[in-house]
Amino acid sequence: MCNKKDECKCIAEILTVILVLQKNATCGESCLDSCDRGFLGCGTTSIGCNTRPVMLYNCGCNGTAWSMPISKDPNECVTSNVFRVEKVDGNCATFRVLAPNPDTSETSIPYIATNSFFTMDLDCCCAIRCLNDTYVECL
Repeated sequence: MCNKKDECKCIAEILTVILVLQKNATCGESCLDSCDRGFLGCGTTSIGCNTRPVMLYNCGCNGTAWSMPISKDPNECVTSNVFRVEKVDGNCATFRVLAPNPDTSETSIPYIATNSFFTMDLDCCCAIRCLNDTYVECL
């Protein structure tokens, strides 16, 4: 992956594909396990998939995933490194922070949406990691 502004827009392009898939949210038939897979989900599921969660890495973090607060409250220190892309505008993307689902009895829904957002210049992002497609109830 590259992050040079004039050389490569691969991360922005992949995030744009993910955003379109999330907006159209239909599950496909086969399981190609890649970030730019052309559908959400994998086979028949009990719930429809509407999110492809991602983790972001920048060049200066030595393999540590980017993390952001799950709350807008400056006194709360809980963070998450799992996000849902909400908007792509050129080489900038806005993400919603996802938190682990506290309801451990609901194992099919691993994340819940938060009301915490951030915008990232994708020139600062050198890699993304896509997690399993899932359903996230948006606030």
